Amino acid sequence: MKIGVVYYPEHWDRSMWEQDARLMKETGVRVVRVAEFAWSRLEPQEGVFQFDWLDEAIDLFHRYGLEVVIGTPTMTPPVWLTTNYPDVLPIDGQGHPQQAGVRGHRCYNSPSMRSRTTAIVEKLAARYGNHPAVIGWQTDNEFMLNLCHCEACTSKFRDRVKEQFNGDLDALNRAWGTVVWSGEYSDWSQVRTPIGGSPYQNPSLLLEFRRFQNDSIIAFQQIQVDIVRRLCPNHFITHNTWTAPIPLDNPRLYAPLDFASFDYYPNTSPDKIATNPYSGALLLDRVRGFKRRNYWIMEQLSGPPGAWMPMWRAPYPGFIRAFSWQSFARGADAVVHFRWRSGTVGAEQFWHGLIDHSNVPGRRFAEFAQLTEEVNRVASLLEGTSVRSEAAILYSHEHHSAFQLQPQSEGFDYYENLKPIHRALVKQGIGVDVIDWRESLDSYKLVVAPALYLLDEATAESLKQYAAGGGTLVLSARTGVKNEHNICWMQPLPGPLAEAAGVVVTEYDPVGHDAQQLVAADGAVYKCAQWCDLLEPSTAEVLARYGEGTGFYTGTPAVTSNRYGKGTVVYVGTVPEEAYWSDLLGSLAADCGVERWANLSEGVQVTLRGSDDGRKVWFVLNLTREPKQLQLPMAMRSLLDGRDGIGGVELEPYGVALLQRGQE
Repeated sequence: MKIGVVYYPEHWDRSMWEQDARLMKETGVRVVRVAEFAWSRLEPQEGVFQFDWLDEAIDLFHRYGLEVVIGTPTMTPPVWLTTNYPDVLPIDGQGHPQQAGVRGHRCYNSPSMRSRTTAIVEKLAARYGNHPAVIGWQTDNEFMLNLCHCEACTSKFRDRVKEQFNGDLDALNRAWGTVVWSGEYSDWSQVRTPIGGSPYQNPSLLLEFRRFQNDSIIAFQQIQVDIVRRLCPNHFITHNTWTAPIPLDNPRLYAPLDFASFDYYPNTSPDKIATNPYSGALLLDRVRGFKRRNYWIMEQLSGPPGAWMPMWRAPYPGFIRAFSWQSFARGADAVVHFRWRSGTVGAEQFWHGLIDHSNVPGRRFAEFAQLTEEVNRVASLLEGTSVRSEAAILYSHEHHSAFQLQPQSEGFDYYENLKPIHRALVKQGIGVDVIDWRESLDSYKLVVAPALYLLDEATAESLKQYAAGGGTLVLSARTGVKNEHNICWMQPLPGPLAEAAGVVVTEYDPVGHDAQQLVAADGAVYKCAQWCDLLEPSTAEVLARYGEGTGFYTGTPAVTSNRYGKGTVVYVGTVPEEAYWSDLLGSLAADCGVERWANLSEGVQVTLRGSDDGRKVWFVLNLTREPKQLQLPMAMRSLLDGRDGIGGVELEPYGVALLQRGQE
């Protein structure tokens, strides 16, 4: 485990480099990320490479015992590249090129972009493949779907679809339902990207275009991966993704990489205190789920962000330390802070680093130094540990995309609806992985599979086998609506899972923001909204019904549970409030033997990292501005202050405790 920083030597006078490296070493920093935006300095003219400045910086870091991660600079094509090769610039849905000069202004399929990417990455990898300070590589920076409609993308998209349907244009027309609105293709030359930007276009075409864009990112990255693997066989390769609403195919993006990385900027606003720790936990659990292993944080908040938007509030004392420990608690093996010093130039001048523009280390830097000392002190105890979870939530970037393309009701948001489910588990101290919906489920006792909108027979069969083998599977509304081509199934919902759920949907009401009443079998009353499935059980028992005020379906079943083989399938036909999820999932977790922590205070999170040799470390985090207490189920030892035999912990605002059983 290690702490690092992002550093841009090209932004600072050379006279500052050594004093920075010296302070990094004295503070306990172990790794530095460089160069991911430096293409114009590395190749100021086409084919003219200038690496002397980077040589000097990396040599300096090496003299101070600092490890280096190099970012390939392909997110920021230099001006000469976009000027000489206009095909590099993406074309939007209206046929307009994206303008150069910001970042991300490159088409992944541009022949010129791919050619110059190959050249710069080969030069970098060949030069630093054997440098003793360099330990790994970050591909590009924060990949995004650019939804490009250039000729290269159009041609590749057409070829991809043609191959997918084995050259059978009639099969394409049938699969996509192009008969609607006279959209049938009569020649392959007519198949192209959905130019125009209209949301009314064929939903099968729109979804397939998003899949194609994901494939384009993966292929573009693979160019770089192949080069680095060949020239730097002893180095790791990763990529730094960022926030959730971007539905990337992350499992496939990270498949050829050694581990996932994430850029984590927890919100500092006081009005986010209640939700921010849990939204962040969901993001971190998702990143861990990309490869189902530990990850890195390649950018961690160091001060108030700000640039093209108003600056955030300053991090409250303890905030930086606590949320860095949250990253470690949920599976990070390294946390790299963005950035060492606030920039004096450029668009991100006010995206604050650990040291302000004054270049005088202050409160935030002192907190960072405390964090670094703690991490270095306990690192050996945590080496080889990982998060061990007995519950999982399934996520699909394809469902996410499909819901964005066709909103189901007012307020219905696929990703936002994951949050209360995840919070309900985290608030009970239940370890939960957030994994791709087609992953193996064998290691989990409890699986929540929300809104499996695009459900194919093979995935449905896998889920049925999981339940039949003894697992507890929770489904929710908008499951089994369509097949993989975004075409509606002609069978009662939840489609291919109706038999396993023991229930069918006879009708539904897209209620949107109109809150409805949900009444559990024990009489407890909850709120629900967005969507109401009217259920008719066949073999399932009713767990909750719609209450007064729901009109013609008052008393109709809303939530059911069905024994299926050795396991259980629960169907939640609405979008209930968090309190219902908490009671339902808590009960199910108890029934299937999932380990929990009782009576966690709001904002307190408990996470376990364990190892194959039996070591266990519990992370207890108070991610609020109020002091909190936690009674422990056994006498434990505190790793940060050395106290042994403690039966509880007192946590100051943003307090942190790392605990082991006394004998471990």
